[in-house]
Amino acid sequence: MVLENKINRRKFIGSAAATAALSIVPRRVLGGPGFVAPSDKINLGYIGTGTQGLRELARVLRDTNIQVVAVCDPNTDSTDYVDWSRHGLRNSIRRLLDKPAWGENDPGIHAGREVGRQIVEACYAREKPSASYTGCAAYADFRELLEREQGLDAVKIMTPDHLHGVISVAAMKKGRHVVMHKPLSNVMDEVRKVANTARETGVATHLSAWSGPNSMLTIRDWIDAGAIGTLREIHNWINKPIWPQWPAAPSDTPPLPAGLDWDLWLGPAEYRPYHPNYTHAVFRGWYDFGSGILGDMGHYSLLPVFHAFDLDAPVMAEANASFTCHIVDGVSGWQENDVAFPTASTMRFRFAAKGTRPQLELFWYDGGMKPPTPEELEADNKEMPSSGMMFVGDDGKIIGDFHGNRPRIIPAARMKEFRADYGKPEADTDRRADWVGAFRGGSPTLGRFEKTAACAELVCLGAVALRSGHRLYWDSAAMKVTNVPEANDLLYRKYRKGWAI
Repeated sequence: MVLENKINRRKFIGSAAATAALSIVPRRVLGGPGFVAPSDKINLGYIGTGTQGLRELARVLRDTNIQVVAVCDPNTDSTDYVDWSRHGLRNSIRRLLDKPAWGENDPGIHAGREVGRQIVEACYAREKPSASYTGCAAYADFRELLEREQGLDAVKIMTPDHLHGVISVAAMKKGRHVVMHKPLSNVMDEVRKVANTARETGVATHLSAWSGPNSMLTIRDWIDAGAIGTLREIHNWINKPIWPQWPAAPSDTPPLPAGLDWDLWLGPAEYRPYHPNYTHAVFRGWYDFGSGILGDMGHYSLLPVFHAFDLDAPVMAEANASFTCHIVDGVSGWQENDVAFPTASTMRFRFAAKGTRPQLELFWYDGGMKPPTPEELEADNKEMPSSGMMFVGDDGKIIGDFHGNRPRIIPAARMKEFRADYGKPEADTDRRADWVGAFRGGSPTLGRFEKTAACAELVCLGAVALRSGHRLYWDSAAMKVTNVPEANDLLYRKYRKGWAI
């Protein structure tokens, strides 16, 4: 294990406390129910304070097992953020701080590292007799945070996708545990490096998109009991993205907003002038910065599938994408686009047979695309939902919501005949108890980086299939596309100087 050469304070305190157990009342007893001694808290550096970062920060701050000691973001403080509702984030912060007027004069959606620092300190101040707290540092550069915060136990990474690899690898090499928003990276090579670094350093890790098995174990049990015969296909579809997917890079160059360090925001990505179309929530639509809707939402629905059916990385991928047209000099034609994900796409992935499970194919649909309505659903006079998941066997089908929850065998008469037990999907979507326990030396989580890497490979391979326009055969062990040599260039990031992992 690569850790700093110093005494772990929890082990030291634990051994010292053992020798004095007969004469000293534990501080947690004196502190009352729910009290966690400062020495038992996980000192957490919080990296990424945009809208999703602040939303999850509010949840973390409610956990008495965690002490947020620093926040980090290349943007200081602004009200130009993009979110999924006008006041949802603001209202969640108001509830956290019990301040009904918080942000009432903000002209737009407010975020940035100073906002994060203020939220942390206002939250912890409520617990102090003095009603004052100033113990949260704020950094623009994650490297400075990792260097200066010597008492740091772990980091939570909530940045755009293209920064996940460089930040998580740097943190793990410093001996810090890592919990990270999906994906591991938006580039295949970095996915491999992130998983390998976790394995080599021995630190505890967790990908927060793992929210438990949902109803997938129930579905697996039905299939094992013969509900639909041998499983052949899984279909997953979603009525997103809900952000613009631009057909080309912007050509105008608006001024850089005050307080934004554009160099740090770009990080390892190739340089291009600042543009608001790249930043905040809309970064997801660009190949260089995001991983599309498959990377954004597919981890939530597909990680339970990988877990329940013991899937490795796929061996084949192909993709079909929508396109746009434009008129140039009076001539109408297709618009070339190798910079952004399409408005809609479908993908097909193949998994090799494993154990008693035969070859399996997984289909992904987004942007309003979905499978044709099966006869079994027509028999019930039902239509395909806007988002969902369907399991196709030799003798029948199971359909559920996007995550596979609320599954049912179709048609309804078949469900009644099978007398299926619905079971109870797990409700916890954060799994903090899992990663907090792992960070304290407990069992690794099912969301650890090594365990989620196969799903992350699928996401990256789907993007490469979109960009290449070819069906790709994938050798995961060699990390190589075997039939389209030029597609292998898309497995790697073209790093700016000083940013290579």
